[in-house]
Amino acid sequence: MNELPERDLPPGRHHLLREHLLTEIRQNEKTNENTNEKPYEKKTVPVPRRNAKIWFRPALVAGAVAASVAAAVLVASPFGDQAAQAGPPSKETVRMLEEIAAAAEKQPMPKEIRDDQYVYIKSKVGYVSDDEDGGPGKLDPVHSREMWYSVDGKHDDMRHEPAKGAEHEAMEAETPLMPTDTYYRNLQKLPTDPVNMLDWLHKESEGGSGEDQATFTLVGDLSHESLMPPEQAAALWLAAAKIPGVELIDDVVDVEGRHGVAIAREDQGIREELIFDKETKQFLGEREVAVEDLPSGAEKGDVLGLSAVLERTVVDKAGQRP
Repeated sequence: MNELPERDLPPGRHHLLREHLLTEIRQNEKTNENTNEKPYEKKTVPVPRRNAKIWFRPALVAGAVAASVAAAVLVASPFGDQAAQAGPPSKETVRMLEEIAAAAEKQPMPKEIRDDQYVYIKSKVGYVSDDEDGGPGKLDPVHSREMWYSVDGKHDDMRHEPAKGAEHEAMEAETPLMPTDTYYRNLQKLPTDPVNMLDWLHKESEGGSGEDQATFTLVGDLSHESLMPPEQAAALWLAAAKIPGVELIDDVVDVEGRHGVAIAREDQGIREELIFDKETKQFLGEREVAVEDLPSGAEKGDVLGLSAVLERTVVDKAGQRP
């Protein structure tokens, strides 16, 4: 079997490839039920880890061409290395990230979180799916998604996303854990000092058009479907204030219609936005927007992916709702 070439992709693009492939596998397993073909063994497929976003950039063409073969190709961008030209964040951007960090550090947390418990995330999402005729990817309708992530990463996770064919679907645990896996115990190991956090982000981010963009993408990946410990969360946002090219957008609306501010960065014709409540500074969700016409066919202003976190808590078992 051909492996997904993950090391060639930005960390925020792995998740969609995995979910798209798993959808293809489920369809092929049903097709093969009454044949002599051996069903695809799910264990050989990378299980979707929650260290990545749920959409991909149109410049990334993903195809699951058969039950046992998947390939991804990163198409060269005509926009050049914008990261090399990016300046330091403005004073307003840094000030906002400091406020976000202060709010994150004061965020109340459940007491005595056990290894056998689960982080429950309820969200609304929409992401780009491949076009069967080889045309530009299309943004799926926004739909509900629920995830149960093992606190220690050693127990099976669960995904409930009926719009994508997942009905309380168990996702087999993978060990050893990757440094960027966002299981709670893993996140507790991250630095609590912003300088050390930035060094860690640089070390663990990979792919993309440059180090700064890969680092910013990893910041978003760590924040979406996870429960970040307060000290690590504060360090993360203070580290983000040191990434060149990061900017503040005063008014952004998430998929739930909630107005907020965005910490954003543009790269290769796309602006990646992390959205926060204006008053509480709590993380609301994400968007990716084309800021130029793209080689994939996406036009300036097109939304390429979006999400809104609706609930985030700890429960005792997979499938349990608060």
